This record gives sequence, structure tokens and C-alpha cells, in this order.
Amino acid sequence: METRILYTLLVSGALVLAACGKKDEPKNAPAPAPAPSVAPAPAPTPVGIVVSSVTAGSAIGADKKVTIATDTFSPTDTMYVSVNTSGTGNAKLDAKWIYRKGDRVTVVKEDSMTLATTGPATHEFHVSKPDGWPPGDYEVEVMLDGKSAGLKKLTVK
Repeated sequence: METRILYTLLVSGALVLAACGKKDEPKNAPAPAPAPSVAPAPAPTPVGIVVSSVTAGSAIGADKKVTIATDTFSPTDTMYVSVNTSGTGNAKLDAKWIYRKGDRVTVVKEDSMTLATTGPATHEFHVSKPDGWPPGDYEVEVMLDGKSAGLKKLTVK
């Protein structure tokens, strides 16, 4: 019986050792694939030049931006319009100043400039009348390459 007990102990010990041993991993298993690297998409660049804002006022700074924004003027004021653009390229920028009295429409002044910009820029147009503007309704329309880019209604009181 002693042999039987000894044999049982040996078999039990072998089973315990086998259960505690390291599990074999399959050989030649493929390595996990690295995570794909995705580069961020570049920011889209504006194609051509676009008008981002048109501001009317009675005074302008050295940077061509309106410093006193208004749509109501006195007869002796100079009327300014500041045009902010963005983008890159060449374009034609126009301003057409109009006076309206009833059904009568009179073109006061037309200006134009050629743009060659490489980023954000500010441009200005202005109109003055030393002997004074007649009271009434005015407007200035800004056009970029012949297409309307902004219209400001103005009043002289």
C-alpha cells in the first residue's frame, strides 16, 4: 500500500506542477499591427479673394479701418467705407456712391482699385463734397470682380 500512496503522491505532484507551469504560446504568431498614423488634414486655403466685411463711417485711421462707424452723416462729412478682404490673389474692387431723391437716382462717384493680396487686408473708399451734401438717402455698393460684395444705406441730415 505504501507504493500506492507514493505513486499517488508523485502523480498528484506532477499534475500540480504541470498546472502551475507557463502556457506555451503558439510559435510564429504574427505581431499585432501598429496603430495607423493619420496626419491631420491641412486647413483649406481660401481660393482667390473674398470680402469679409464692409463698414461705413465718418472717420478712418491710418490702417484704413473706420474709426467712427455710422450710417448717418452731416452735410460737411466725408463718407468712408472700409472693406476687409481675405484670401490670396488678384481682383478688382469697386465702390459706387448713389444719391436717391424720390424716384431720381444720381451716381455721385465711382471708384475702383486693383488688389494683389497675399492674406487679410483692408481697403478704403471715400467721397466728400466741400460745399455740402444735400440731405437725403445715399448708398454705397462695393463690388468684387463685378459682383456685389456689400451694400450700405447712408443718410445725410
